[in-house]
Amino acid sequence: MNRYSEKIDIGSLELKDQVVSINRVTKVVKGGKNLSFSALVVVGDSAGHVGYGMGKAREVSSAIKKGVEAAKKNIVRVPITSKGSTIPHTVTGRYGSGSVLLKPASEGTGVIAGGAVRAVITAAGIQNILTKSLGSTTAHNVVKATVDALTRLKQPERVARLRGKQISDIISDTRHRRSTMEQRPQAPKADAAAAPAAEAAPAETPTAVPETPPAAVPEG
Repeated sequence: MNRYSEKIDIGSLELKDQVVSINRVTKVVKGGKNLSFSALVVVGDSAGHVGYGMGKAREVSSAIKKGVEAAKKNIVRVPITSKGSTIPHTVTGRYGSGSVLLKPASEGTGVIAGGAVRAVITAAGIQNILTKSLGSTTAHNVVKATVDALTRLKQPERVARLRGKQISDIISDTRHRRSTMEQRPQAPKADAAAAPAAEAAPAETPTAVPETPPAAVPEG
């Protein structure tokens, strides 16, 4: 997440933390075993800001505290539409072997997500969205892939300014592209069962042969 150079003042944000997972780590040393805990934490203000961090310590509370401090240093801004409280467009995020697909949803759909993806989405403040986790199911990979997808989102105002167009032109082009894809004719599917039946020749019906009555034997 260091490649995103946007600076956000976290002092004015009301951040709430949520623990995603806690793992127990054992290190074998010469004198025995050292037990410690690692915590993956997600923070957000439910208004378009979210971040994640990981902390490690001998106690669970100390690990969570370190994770919260690390997450506050990695806060990113998420564009959320004013109508429907969803994302502007479909996007896919990847990290390692994990991949997460995010799709905008209409108002009233809710957050269709589970596990680590739901923790990130709810912390960001998105209320209507469709998600699908692909690939790895490890909590660390899923969280990082979800945040990567959120950072790939683009606001319509910024895209229109970069292209030198109006926002209405960008939205109309997107709707026209979607309608064109929906109206594209699809190739008819061949019926595998009907093809052999049509090629097979009809079987000939055998003709009935009339039976010849036995010849009469003359009486002696």
